Amino acid sequence: MSDQPIPSLPVEQNQARFRELVAQALDYARSLGATDAAAEVSESRGLSVSVRNQDLETVEQTRDRSLDVTVFSGQRRGSASTSDFSEQALRQTVEAAWHIARYTAEDPAAGLPDADQLALDYPGLDLYHPWAISTEQAADIAIRAEAAARAVSPLITNTDGASLDTYEGHFVLGNTRGFMGGYPTTRHSFSVAPIAGRGDAMQRDYWYSSNCAPGALADPVEVGRYAAERTLARLSARRIKTGRFPVLFEAPLAIGLLGALVQAASGGALYRKASFLLDALGKPVMADHIHISENPHIPGAVGSAPFDSEGVRTRARDVVVQGVLNGYFLSTYTARKLNMTTTGNAGGSHNLVLSSSLTRPDDTFQAMLKKMGTGFLVTELIGQGVNYVTGDYSRGAFGYWVRNGEIQHAVQEVTIAGNLADMFRQIVAVGADTITRGSKTTGSILLQEMAIAGQ
Repeated sequence: MSDQPIPSLPVEQNQARFRELVAQALDYARSLGATDAAAEVSESRGLSVSVRNQDLETVEQTRDRSLDVTVFSGQRRGSASTSDFSEQALRQTVEAAWHIARYTAEDPAAGLPDADQLALDYPGLDLYHPWAISTEQAADIAIRAEAAARAVSPLITNTDGASLDTYEGHFVLGNTRGFMGGYPTTRHSFSVAPIAGRGDAMQRDYWYSSNCAPGALADPVEVGRYAAERTLARLSARRIKTGRFPVLFEAPLAIGLLGALVQAASGGALYRKASFLLDALGKPVMADHIHISENPHIPGAVGSAPFDSEGVRTRARDVVVQGVLNGYFLSTYTARKLNMTTTGNAGGSHNLVLSSSLTRPDDTFQAMLKKMGTGFLVTELIGQGVNYVTGDYSRGAFGYWVRNGEIQHAVQEVTIAGNLADMFRQIVAVGADTITRGSKTTGSILLQEMAIAGQ
């Protein structure tokens, strides 16, 4: 095991080289007769270290690079890629894309973004914080997190291990409409998954911390302790009776509800008519106290981006205002399929925040339990039972039965069911216990009621 940090990528030097490669690919595409072209050059490296029972289990180092080219012959499109940055490989890759483009069917929606939509200048967003960490240091952090979890109680009898992952990469994207841009990014995380109990009474939970800056990660000891506390709380879980009850989604799971809205409001689902939010623009889709904002330009945030994966500039906007859907999530292609304009969301959403006008600073997690009174707190979802065409929602669930605002016992082997359209409109409250996971932020979300299938 090396105790020497893995050297960071030579970003500044390679950014200049990547711009040259992009320009060469675009020039060669034009010389072949392409009406338009786009190219992206990228490289990344990563380190992943996992431990189990205080012993090093795996060490994985990755190093990737890619040149991706897309060319257009009118409204015909072809793409090809290579990991070889030599001039010969570059030419062969452009030629391969051009050959594909000449023989594919025409698509009226195909093409680059319009020039006036491109980010010809953009802000720096403080997204690059490389971590000079050795495998030995990474293993030590994971071991400390796991040890902290096991020290909480003798009922923690085993673990699924702990891991640390660090990633850094950079890219340059350009096209024949005048766009050329790129920047470096980093992302670091560690997690721990303790196991409590023995035999048929075993339970497992986990917790993790993630950020683009290593200094912003949580204390490994605190993460380990919290993961253990979550695991211990699951012991002696049992089923509950079937019925309709209020349901409180813990903040990390409530983010999944926000993700469901993004999926249903995405251009791909909409133009294929595979969404229950078809033709919902300008209409109420959530409770009237709900607001969802998107801000791509928050410095240091994982979901920040000055432009999307097509080079279209990103903008802050209000997606939902007083429950009304104000915007979809569109790329250039999906926007054209819908006779609309791109929203700068090729590649996904950027720093979405779900909030409620009813939320007060003292609406802590405990306060949200009090608001629910008697009902089901959901802390884990199992399976993929979501139909985005109809909105039907059915998931296996683990959580806690709550009576008079107090947790009574853990609950397992139940299914919660509803319809997303109804669930969104039946949001009673959003907690001030906000958490960010990836590009989405919300507090816990209380729903008026859902069907719970138990015993």
